[in-house]
Amino acid sequence: MPSEVRHRVDRDQSYPLVRLTGVLDGDTAAPIRAALLTVLATQPEALVVDVAGLRVTQAGAVDVLREVREQTRDWPGSHLMLCDPAEATAWQPTGWPVWPDPAGAFAALGTPDAGQRISVGLDPVVGAARRSREVITEACGRWDLPHLAGNACIVATEMVNNVVAHVRTPMRFLLARHGDTMSVAVRDGSTVVPRFTGPVPASSYGGRGLLLIDAVSARWGHLALDDGKVVWARLETA
Repeated sequence: MPSEVRHRVDRDQSYPLVRLTGVLDGDTAAPIRAALLTVLATQPEALVVDVAGLRVTQAGAVDVLREVREQTRDWPGSHLMLCDPAEATAWQPTGWPVWPDPAGAFAALGTPDAGQRISVGLDPVVGAARRSREVITEACGRWDLPHLAGNACIVATEMVNNVVAHVRTPMRFLLARHGDTMSVAVRDGSTVVPRFTGPVPASSYGGRGLLLIDAVSARWGHLALDDGKVVWARLETA
């Protein structure tokens, strides 16, 4: 009989709380990864995962949590916490801090920083990129990061226009402050991931979007989801 794993997301907390129950092995690692990335794709400041009800039957299977941590280290930059009152040592290879219970994890995280993360839904229409630039300009002024606005607008324009021209699904524009750096991201409904092969010939038509993003960003990448993807970039002071 195939192994089973279940997850329940509680959003009535300071930060999302995911409760995992069932068996963690080679068969259920992928569903667990998908469930956690789906929550992280909303760009929460932190994520608490209760694994007290998760039974590990293959030691190497916990690597899926380490992989999720690595994949989301630069974006969304969320604080990640595991909760298990009995088996803290079993989760050490994941690199996640482990707390005995969710209450302790939430107390350690403290109160969320208000206004540091912005999420705006956009339709794939002309004018969507302009709206993203308006959000960036306003946020950079409020966050005292005006020097990042220009490059952030370049990144957002390329990301949003790509969805408008090629993907044609509703999208979510995500912006966040991380200290003196900032991230820009767009989530869409296509599972086709971006491929960057370096500079394009001067005679080439198009293909320069990722080149521009690569030129003005400190780091960029994508997060593959079951129902689409997130393309993100991190902006830092030169």
